[in-house]
Amino acid sequence: MVRAAAALAAAVALVATATPAHAANGTIGQRETVCADDLYVRTAPNDGPWMGTLYRGQTFLVKGPKSGSYIYGFAYGHINANGWVADGWFC
Repeated sequence: MVRAAAALAAAVALVATATPAHAANGTIGQRETVCADDLYVRTAPNDGPWMGTLYRGQTFLVKGPKSGSYIYGFAYGHINANGWVADGWFC
């Protein structure tokens, strides 16, 4: 019983101290997974007109170039089109 309690305490401590996932910038040529809850896809960089939203787990092929804090590429899924997204929200 004591060993089971010690093992459970160790497991809880491990989970509690695990490092959370961090969002990262996209890499040109890579199909990246969205880490944000939602990521707006725009027709132009720097808060251009909205054309759709990617959600956590969906993917974006980073083509480049980068413009300010935005990156150009192809939004897969229901958008299925080229567009711009804020960089730094990929897993």
